[in-house]
Amino acid sequence: MTKVASGIIVLDGLPNIEERIGKLTARVNESKDDIPFVLLDCHDESIRKIDRALMETGETLTLLSNSEVLTQPGKGSGRFVADLADGPTKRALKGTSPLRSLLVVGSGMLNHAQLALVDDEGKTHARADLTVLTPDGAGRTVTLVSLQGLRGYDKALAALSAYLRGPAPEKDHGIADLVDMLFPEHESYDPKPETAIAPDEIAYDAANDIIRTHLAVARRNEAGIIADHDSEFLHDYRVALRKIRSVISLFRGSYGEAQTADLKRRFSDLMAPTGRLRDLDVYLLGRDAFYDLLPESLHDGLRLMFDIFIRERRREHRKFVKLLESPQYRIALTELEVIFAQGSGPEPGPEAAHPAQDYACGLIWHRYRKVCKIAARITEETPDEEVHELRINCKKLRYLIELFAPLFPRGRLKALLSPLRELQENLGLFNDYSVQQAALQDFLAHHPLKAQQDERAMATSIGALIAILHQRQAQERARVVKSFEAFDSPATRREFASLFRRKGA
Repeated sequence: MTKVASGIIVLDGLPNIEERIGKLTARVNESKDDIPFVLLDCHDESIRKIDRALMETGETLTLLSNSEVLTQPGKGSGRFVADLADGPTKRALKGTSPLRSLLVVGSGMLNHAQLALVDDEGKTHARADLTVLTPDGAGRTVTLVSLQGLRGYDKALAALSAYLRGPAPEKDHGIADLVDMLFPEHESYDPKPETAIAPDEIAYDAANDIIRTHLAVARRNEAGIIADHDSEFLHDYRVALRKIRSVISLFRGSYGEAQTADLKRRFSDLMAPTGRLRDLDVYLLGRDAFYDLLPESLHDGLRLMFDIFIRERRREHRKFVKLLESPQYRIALTELEVIFAQGSGPEPGPEAAHPAQDYACGLIWHRYRKVCKIAARITEETPDEEVHELRINCKKLRYLIELFAPLFPRGRLKALLSPLRELQENLGLFNDYSVQQAALQDFLAHHPLKAQQDERAMATSIGALIAILHQRQAQERARVVKSFEAFDSPATRREFASLFRRKGA
């Protein structure tokens, strides 16, 4: 690990090194070998978002930040951070999502050079390591400068830094700017984009803008689903479509009745083929947790089950890829993009001209009251169906708040969303335990094994797993009641009323 005393300077282009810098002589030792590099990040740009850049050069992984350079042996392309060998680079990336793979953002060649400032007696006063990055394609050459000062020569280090930076640049570049400088054609991706909505915008335009935004998000994930880089591509695709369906359902009256029914059908048809593939992803992602629930003596049955899941997932993935690459799918998506193109839109409904802010308040207040009404009835004896209804309404409430977030003070919404998310998390676990029990029972009924010994082992393991999931579900029900009590505090009630309640509501 190399720590840089004075940080990293990011220069646009090549520095013009003169023979003399002040009273000191500049000596440059250039490497003659160009080295191929690739810049890596996750699809959601989680490395760039923490002001870091990950480079792979041969068998070395280098992590750059504005203050240090970390290196370790290994390759990262196509792998997950958790799969990297232990080292400083991996440890520094521990905050990135374990579900996201490292993908190539762009590639090029790099060259190293060392710069030293020496006095007339040959004594070094300051050093700098220069890394010149030349991208493949239309980007700009970038030079990374790691300054190294020597004790007692602070003025020389300051002079070298000022010289390399040049006269008052318009902008000081940082590590997060590398992608735009090297690979300007790279498109940034945000899985949760916020759609700008003006208070005087009408509900119809707000709905169109939101749907257009999330339709683009869904489309940005198609290639990743086909390539099967990681399971989050399908997850983000489904979330984007689910939010679109929520807008169509929740923005009552924004579109005509016939148009609303048609759009619901179209987006439901897109969602339907993803269900089983996502279920299998969830099972496989939670494999270690399932093993942890059972003693080792029951692991053989789980292995048989997961082997079946793996084979089924391959089939489901191939089937879905075939759909994504089909003419029918391309036509369906193109038609939807045309419907929601800028300046276009579906048939307006009776509430289309309603001002967006008043419209948002009415929808959110109505959904909040419904959540409180259902939650107040939840006890240990409440049927699962009512708990599931609460989960669905909490999700709709959160979607409404998030979709209309630009219309309200960010800090106040954050205070409301925090307890709502906690309640949702409990409800989500409750639902998962319920659904998994039913799914495992169905799995046993439809996946008999040829060998009696294997069938007994799998049935025993799954039976034990179902019993534990039933116990966990009961525990989660109790947590739901406590989470709702936290969400339904007097302060939260006052804040909802203050933000969203209108006279006469």
